Amino acid sequence: MVLIGISGSSKCDWQIIEDETTVSHFSTRGLNPIFHTEEEIHDIISEAPELKDKSIQAVYIYSAGCGSKTFQNIVLRAVSRIFPKSNYFVNHDIVASALATYEGVPSISCILGTGSNACYFDGDIVRQETPALDYVLGDEGGGSNYGKQLLNAYLYQSLPDELSKKFKESYQLTKEEILENVYMKPYPNVYLASFMKFIQDNQNHDYFQQMLRKGMSDFMEYYVMKINNYSALKTHFTGSIAHFFVDILREVADEKGIIVGKVIMEPINDLVKYHLNKRYS
Repeated sequence: MVLIGISGSSKCDWQIIEDETTVSHFSTRGLNPIFHTEEEIHDIISEAPELKDKSIQAVYIYSAGCGSKTFQNIVLRAVSRIFPKSNYFVNHDIVASALATYEGVPSISCILGTGSNACYFDGDIVRQETPALDYVLGDEGGGSNYGKQLLNAYLYQSLPDELSKKFKESYQLTKEEILENVYMKPYPNVYLASFMKFIQDNQNHDYFQQMLRKGMSDFMEYYVMKINNYSALKTHFTGSIAHFFVDILREVADEKGIIVGKVIMEPINDLVKYHLNKRYS
């Protein structure tokens, strides 16, 4: 059996493959070695009931935060303790996005989920022109960045009155509670991204329309348009933000001469197809 997982910071989607068939698909909490220790990653995976009594020969994990060998090794050590007799492969989630959206020709693949990222993929080499800077310095167009902007505006009392009233009624949060979650509790990026539900529920308001458009515009300028010959390539998108706000994404992309290809909310099925094609072709 082969275990394949794609993880953002919020959620990890898994499939167990035997021969050419998916025998199980499930989700766990996200794995991100920037925020999770080896022990936490070990516990998240090992506690999944779907993995009990399964004989796993190979493990492929594509995770947020795995952009360097240092962070990849944190995940590798956790996995090796759970599946000591298996073969393992750990890489960045942007690689999974590239493989899942690949159509046989060079293209650009992007993630717009809790965080954001982009790469060029020619079928062989994944290349990034702009580094992913995560939620403090980057994540333009990602949920954590939008959530940060929303909380900032709420605390500064610069939200439109009707939105501020709705937000207060919906969450009943004090400044102290917000600061504690952002600065003292684990996984602040996931906490910030959790407020995307409020933005989605009120997305037709001009304030959020402008915020969403600006975030996607910044993302495309910082990530997509840094890639050589971007206007001649298809640009694919994966992740919840790309899926739920696809109309705005397409409008902004069109304004910038970017050709939108696939838009996939959860690319695990497409990634599995890629692996099966490579394995059995």
